[in-house]
Amino acid sequence: MQRLIIAAIAVILLAAPVAAGTTAITNAHIYTSAKAGEIASGTIVIRNGKIADVGANLRVPAGATIIDARGRIVTPGLYAAGTNLGAVEIELVSQTNDNATSSQSLSAAFDISYGIDPDSIVIPVARLGGITRALVTPVSGDGDGRELLFAGQAAIISLAAGASPVVKPRAAMLLELGESGAAHAGGARGTAITSLRADLDDVRWYASHRRSYDNGSMRELRLSRQDLEALMPVVRGRMTLIISVHRAADIREVLQLAKQYRLQIVLTGVEEGWMVAHDIAKARVPVMLNPTANLPGSFEMRAATLNNAARLDAAGVTVAFANGDGGHRAREGRYNAGNAVAHGLPYTKALAALTSNPASMFGDRNVGSIERGKQADIVIWSGDPLEPLSEAQTIFIAGESQPMTSRADELAKRYKTLNNPYPPAYKN
Repeated sequence: MQRLIIAAIAVILLAAPVAAGTTAITNAHIYTSAKAGEIASGTIVIRNGKIADVGANLRVPAGATIIDARGRIVTPGLYAAGTNLGAVEIELVSQTNDNATSSQSLSAAFDISYGIDPDSIVIPVARLGGITRALVTPVSGDGDGRELLFAGQAAIISLAAGASPVVKPRAAMLLELGESGAAHAGGARGTAITSLRADLDDVRWYASHRRSYDNGSMRELRLSRQDLEALMPVVRGRMTLIISVHRAADIREVLQLAKQYRLQIVLTGVEEGWMVAHDIAKARVPVMLNPTANLPGSFEMRAATLNNAARLDAAGVTVAFANGDGGHRAREGRYNAGNAVAHGLPYTKALAALTSNPASMFGDRNVGSIERGKQADIVIWSGDPLEPLSEAQTIFIAGESQPMTSRADELAKRYKTLNNPYPPAYKN
């Protein structure tokens, strides 16, 4: 009985919010997602929102608030890459869907950060799944006669409670090729690639002839001025271009184009990436993928396989996991990572694909790992974070303990004490 009481107290302490100041997480099984690797039993010291120290046999600073992890796994906060978190509240209610535009004149200039709702009820649910950071990405909108390839600009957000979520607007540019790109460019892949090359050439010309553009003495340009301006950092290699592509042949085409135009790219989708893994690795291009994509939902995904992530990693490709089911199911990204491990991806590589890899891909280098000087985005888990039955017990974002509740939790508490609304005939 005494052991049960002690265990219950430990769980309560882990779930309770922790006040600001110096905090030490002790007796922790730490996966750092950094050079230190796995620390079987160690301590993390948090001070002023940063990780002041991490390692085994550390001395706990005097006066620090101590959280005894009791051997539980501690990881960096998870990073949801390629999600609509905060930009879509209800998928089928268009008024709450701000992740796409069907404008005839605006594509690359579409900035998703303006539509992110800090009070979205989806964000706390994702946070309870251990997600502390996210790259929110737009998708291409449809419109009559719309033949614009770019979806718009992504934003990095923090999931900290009570804070403005947008950390970095215009963090990357989104482009759709393959079948989707062909559909937006007249129905053929050749048209999409030709249009893309023409657009990139136009941006280069515009960057060198802005005065001529202002004076009206210019060649004909397909994109609006807003789109041309938005794409200038892309053609200069200062903004990452995320290219959605799936078929092996299309991936090869994209790699050649990126080399020719000296673009900084990340591939997303890449269901057939394993077929050209060495080409991707040679080009040093990272990828975002859904590790559970294994069915040929279209002809460009005929070779989809559950060991795609493992094969890409074995070839030397940096992999991040993108949730294919939107923000409402972002918390399931760690389950997908568990599937990748079951199909050959090393465990620590799967954790990196959820933490440090997406952070480094998009220049968000202050988070993603547990190492000295990094922002203290940290999660204490009840068990293995890649197991569905495990839960986040304590979550820190920038050193601040986060509330462990959501609207769904509050509704459950509200209604669980009511009388059974169903008549006896419906009871099992």
